[in-house]
Amino acid sequence: MNVSQMLAHCTAALEVAAGEKFPLRMFIGRLIGPFFKSAFTNDRPLKKNTPTDKTFIFTDERDFSKEKLRLLTLIDKFSQGGDAKVTRHPHSFFGNLTADEWSSGMYKHLDHHLRQFGV
Repeated sequence: MNVSQMLAHCTAALEVAAGEKFPLRMFIGRLIGPFFKSAFTNDRPLKKNTPTDKTFIFTDERDFSKEKLRLLTLIDKFSQGGDAKVTRHPHSFFGNLTADEWSSGMYKHLDHHLRQFGV
């Protein structure tokens, strides 16, 4: 993954948290997701090579400026919207999350990838 693809990946994940996309629940997530929810919501950084939803994987070429603007715009919208702008739709793996859990998970996810690229 290059930096432009990472930006698109982070935007796609944040679109879910903001209630703009609604991926289906994974069968395996229904079974074991709640047992791993704390990995998404606790204060520890995400581990490398954590599995991701296939719809969040981008292999095509992306325009850096466009992807950066899309992500920054969505971060502003998500952060300024408060709890009312956080989805009530379950996470595809972890299941039901509170607004605080979604927010914590999105922070960790962005932090994980920004650190990955030395930003």
